[in-house]
Amino acid sequence: MTASDNGVAAPARLDAAGRRTRLRQYQVQLLERMQAARANTGASVNQLGVQIGADRYLLDLTQAGEIVPLPPVTVVPLTQPWYLGLANIRGNLVGIIDLARYLGLGDTQVGADSRIVTFAGTLGFNCGLLVGRVYGLRHAAGMQAAGDCLRDTDGNDWTALDLAALVGDERFLHVGI
Repeated sequence: MTASDNGVAAPARLDAAGRRTRLRQYQVQLLERMQAARANTGASVNQLGVQIGADRYLLDLTQAGEIVPLPPVTVVPLTQPWYLGLANIRGNLVGIIDLARYLGLGDTQVGADSRIVTFAGTLGFNCGLLVGRVYGLRHAAGMQAAGDCLRDTDGNDWTALDLAALVGDERFLHVGI
């Protein structure tokens, strides 16, 4: 706070460094919550909710890595349209995939809420998925089965996405045209 001419304290302007610090603290807290959920014996019911295309998906926390803002992506020539290119994420080159486009659901609309969710290191695949939005942790055990999906108490349908199975998909592995 700063003192104004009349001696009354006025709020200080938020500086960019302060915003970055708070964002970093939020990311650390989210990472700690995700790691705690992984360590929990019921980790399979705690999943990360994301939006891919217009649909909602649940990612197993043991298969998801970091959640980062969309970095600059370098296009790689002669690759599939769903392979957006390479991005530098914390010093690692990561292939960026538009899974909505891969699944034939149209392009993921990039906006302020768009993020990259990287694959966990245990999958041995330097890859990240472009998601339109991260909904946060979801408790799948509290949802009801609705065909191939799970339905939450708000009536939203969620589809489980197995990143390990995706890594084993022959079509997914061949990004070249």
